Amino acid sequence: MINFNNILIIQTAFIGDAILASSLVEKLHAYYPNANISILVRQGNESIYAKHPFLKEVLVWNKKENKFKNLFALLFKIRKNKYDCVVNCHRYASSGFLTGFSRAKHTAGYKENPFSFLFNYNIKHVIGNGSHETERYNQLIEDFTDSKVFKPKLYPSDADVEKVKQNQTTPYICMAPASVWFTKQLPKEKWIELCNKTKLDTTIYLLGAPGDIELCEHIKSQSKHKQIIVLAGKLSLLQSCALMKDAKMNYVNDSAPLHLASSVNAPVTAFFTSTVPAFGFGPLSDNSKTLDVKGLDCRPCGIHGYKSCPKGHFKCGYLMDLSSVNNE
Repeated sequence: MINFNNILIIQTAFIGDAILASSLVEKLHAYYPNANISILVRQGNESIYAKHPFLKEVLVWNKKENKFKNLFALLFKIRKNKYDCVVNCHRYASSGFLTGFSRAKHTAGYKENPFSFLFNYNIKHVIGNGSHETERYNQLIEDFTDSKVFKPKLYPSDADVEKVKQNQTTPYICMAPASVWFTKQLPKEKWIELCNKTKLDTTIYLLGAPGDIELCEHIKSQSKHKQIIVLAGKLSLLQSCALMKDAKMNYVNDSAPLHLASSVNAPVTAFFTSTVPAFGFGPLSDNSKTLDVKGLDCRPCGIHGYKSCPKGHFKCGYLMDLSSVNNE
């Protein structure tokens, strides 16, 4: 086994991708328990790695202001830190630039990256063959580890756990109804239907970011269920993890909350509308299931979501059958 003492993982994509990258943190720590492991994420995603027990440092790239100035500052810091191994989970030029010019003795990434010709080791990133994204990440280090794939894992602090204790005194479920993309979000009518199916003695917590409050309040106002509490905008990502962990069930879209559930092995039911689990972003919890609409010739309509249905009918959302969902 190659001995690495100072390792950097790069994943500067969206929050869900950054959560899944924790699978590499877990595996590399298992292989190199004495190594210093760091991770680079885009600004806004760093909170999920707060006080992570296996990380020496969390590097942050501010993409929204002085993007390229900050990129070169990061390269300077990466070189100063003298990593002997850089593993790049991102397929785009910015991260490839940092990896290729990092001066690390071993660099790994995907062939699709424009700077992959500078990497010591690269593989193709194949979506749609049923492989999970964590499996694709593992392929980046398989040459010096093995084929065993570790699950993503986040670590809510004692303070995070204490914060949500007040919400755990009675049986509850969590719902995360929002998504950045319209076509990856179950219609609000379906969330209302799901609330109405829920047992009256079960509390429903609606989770999300501050921008999701309006949607959550609408769902609450239109539902017959009387024990709905909107927590959108009130909990951090790790606090949401801590709450989801002990829920009877968590209902999510194909979006970041799905991966939050996986990271703490929380029970989860994931709704896939315009995308499909075969893309490799399904739930990894022991108690998990996915629901989608079968037989639509327009589905999937793309790897990512859209701001509106390309066909104008959004059948993959409105035809979602919730009859198999257990009335928690």
